[in-house]
Amino acid sequence: MWLAAATCFKAFSLFMVGLSAAKLLSESGVSVVVLEARNRVGGRTFTIRNNQVNYVDVGGSYVGPTQNRILRLAKELGIETYKVNVEGHMIHYKGGKSRHFTNISPSTWNPLVYLDYNNFWRTMDKLGKEIPLEAPWDAPHAEEWDKMTMKELINKICWTKSAKEFATFFVNVNVTSEPHEVSALWFLWYVRQCGGTARIFSITNGGQERKFKGGSGQISEKIMERLKGRVKLERPVVRIDQTGDNVIVETLNHEIYEGKYVISAIPPILTTKIHYKPELPSKRNQLIQRLPMGCVIKCMVYYREAFWERKGYCGSFIIEDEESPIGITIDDTKPDGSFPAIMGFILTRKAVKLAHLSKEERKKKICEAYAKAMGMEEALHPVHYEEKNWTMEQYSGGCYTAYFPPGIMYSYGRIIRQPIDRIYFAGTETATQWSGYMEGAVQAGERAAREVLHSMGKISVNEIWMPEPESKDVPARPFTTTFWERNLPSVPGLLCLLSSTVCFTSVAAAGLFAYKKGLLTQN
Repeated sequence: MWLAAATCFKAFSLFMVGLSAAKLLSESGVSVVVLEARNRVGGRTFTIRNNQVNYVDVGGSYVGPTQNRILRLAKELGIETYKVNVEGHMIHYKGGKSRHFTNISPSTWNPLVYLDYNNFWRTMDKLGKEIPLEAPWDAPHAEEWDKMTMKELINKICWTKSAKEFATFFVNVNVTSEPHEVSALWFLWYVRQCGGTARIFSITNGGQERKFKGGSGQISEKIMERLKGRVKLERPVVRIDQTGDNVIVETLNHEIYEGKYVISAIPPILTTKIHYKPELPSKRNQLIQRLPMGCVIKCMVYYREAFWERKGYCGSFIIEDEESPIGITIDDTKPDGSFPAIMGFILTRKAVKLAHLSKEERKKKICEAYAKAMGMEEALHPVHYEEKNWTMEQYSGGCYTAYFPPGIMYSYGRIIRQPIDRIYFAGTETATQWSGYMEGAVQAGERAAREVLHSMGKISVNEIWMPEPESKDVPARPFTTTFWERNLPSVPGLLCLLSSTVCFTSVAAAGLFAYKKGLLTQN
């Protein structure tokens, strides 16, 4: 979405970013127009409505504690949240066996694997704390960590095969890309700006705690209603000319819009579709060619009843099985118990591998995987299926977010939010809290709007980055760690301790033997 402002403000929208910017500007007395490439608003949020599902979010949908801006916006628009169902056991399916899953680590009988899991979470959070949210490229080890892939960092932290595989899964789930594709600096920052490993990966008290009654798409739709005709659909922007007194914006259907300022609210790589006059600065031009989008297919399988509850399951599974299309699921039943469903993500390499299949073939494979994981034949008999392959969306390019490959954040990252003359940049990728989520989209849109207001002389520079009060309806509780979680050794630490003990015992025994044989004399 593009947004043009101040007399006319233009935003090219990825999502609710441009709409949240337009809303704030409009409320500040600025005339705006929003140019949306699609035939709908919402971007990477998309609520489908039909008789089989009532409503379902096939795009962004989850919110939770510390996501205070999106919660504030939804409340203002009269949209309520509800908690995702977690009554019952989570399942971790691996190696043909299903085990209960608690906290954020799989259960294990192997003490070395337990130490490895514990040390991975602890190290990720410890390293993340060194990274400034607003300027990760200024972290003390920024250059070193940015040259490293997450795969390399995982291999440095983890010693056991199980921990390395689960760490890979953790990357897949959170950024829909592979550890060898992403910068360690960027991923450490990404987890940190979402509140740490527990906050980003948890349902209860975490990023997946809640959904919106009626679907998240309502947020964009209700803002569009408030803007009263100033949102223009099916208007992909193809040209921006800043050489005159006003900024000239041309759409694919050859409509011309003029404004004093422009906000770009799309993924960075999609800005390569636009012709700029004058040309973009070299670093901006290079940056936007280096930020690919993640890869995911979101799938919802509907059943006559929530049969998994008979086994005491809550509908949330983690499936570590290369043959399973789905990696992670969450119960997607409506809050009143109607339309029983399980939502699952086909992630990264699997989304690429299965993209050529028909929708019916993917559904069959998913149901077979669920039947295996639950040990319940009922999973093979759905009544309805919905999916959204985000890699096919030309105005998103993928989901959930753009990622930084190695070497990009340190060299180019600092310009991601820098305006170019009268073009300002939003998009969830420019956020400093919950980037990649709806929360990050709202933060980015409102920040860009305030930058325009500052340029117009309406607010001071100190008002651009406004702190957000905590939601009273969805307060955040701290995640606590036990004494043992904080102090247990890593696997190499334990091995070092054991070898030192063995070495000391051996030396002491040899000394005692030598003394008894008279080989040593006492002073």
